[in-house]
Amino acid sequence: MAIRRADVAKLAGTSPAVVSYVLNGGPRGVAPATRTRVLAAIEQLGYRPNGIARSLRMNRTMTLGLVVPDTSNPFFAQLSRAIEEAAFAEDYTLLIGNAAEDDDRQTTYVRTFLARQVDGLFLVPAHGPTSCISELQRSGVPWVTLDRLSLAGGAPAVLADNRGGARQATEHLLAHGRRNVACISGPEDVVPANERVAGWRDALAESGVRPSEMSVWHGTFGRRAGYQGARELLSDGRFDAVFVASDQQAIGVLRALQEMGVRCPEDIAITSFDGIAAAAYSTPALTTMAQPFTELGRTAVARLIDRMDGPSDDPLVSVLPVRLIARGSCGCPDPPGGEAFDAEVTA
Repeated sequence: MAIRRADVAKLAGTSPAVVSYVLNGGPRGVAPATRTRVLAAIEQLGYRPNGIARSLRMNRTMTLGLVVPDTSNPFFAQLSRAIEEAAFAEDYTLLIGNAAEDDDRQTTYVRTFLARQVDGLFLVPAHGPTSCISELQRSGVPWVTLDRLSLAGGAPAVLADNRGGARQATEHLLAHGRRNVACISGPEDVVPANERVAGWRDALAESGVRPSEMSVWHGTFGRRAGYQGARELLSDGRFDAVFVASDQQAIGVLRALQEMGVRCPEDIAITSFDGIAAAAYSTPALTTMAQPFTELGRTAVARLIDRMDGPSDDPLVSVLPVRLIARGSCGCPDPPGGEAFDAEVTA
């Protein structure tokens, strides 16, 4: 026989309304002792609230959608995990779609999530055109962009400080006495790639180095691109350091240097960006600007729920700080084992 709310109320010695207040956090307060009795009765009886009925009362499905460019990229995997954790803490189920850097596939996922009546949607725009923006605008469903800025339709954006972080990473290389600092970055039409190149240029210019005299290479945000970029740059000229715009690319750079007999950091020092878990396991471990994955997830979920609840006075763009994690690839001491995973310094 199904356990009802009235059964919980009877065992706890209270009314079904009070049980509802405990389960829903209101609208009325419940005395601590009464709340304890209700929770004990729920546990004893194994009562499970009717989620469908709750959704009908709230006029929500309690689901959110997230579309990312590439689930095989560890950065997007960690970002998705952070968003899922934050959504789960707010009692929402997260549906995830992999656009595979394809606009048509991205649009299909957006349409699918809208058809499933998600309460809100997160979008990390894929590389290239973003045709789904107009559909999102017409749908009236609240949405938030992440990582790659897109203010179309007035949607909030939650970003990391790409330019400031790249500048700090480059300054760190310069502080090690490096002067010929190249750059390997992502696609030129992707905002984080351009922002990180701009930060690299900022640091060089302020140190008295002409950015135009330094080499910059653009490719996809992946290991193969980093490998290819390093080999091409080394064939064209010499440099003693490189700022790499993603950890994935930097792992490819390390492989290229090893094949070409170039030592890191003795011959070429490296800093990178993102702070994915794998960055601590390369040889040498990567010095990286770590994005605040947990805070990105919490902020994105909070901004989306605010929009679902009604108009908000929050700023349209939230830019979160990144932090430098110094390891062996830049010339800093590389702590052994787990000590390298959390070592933090400022440039």
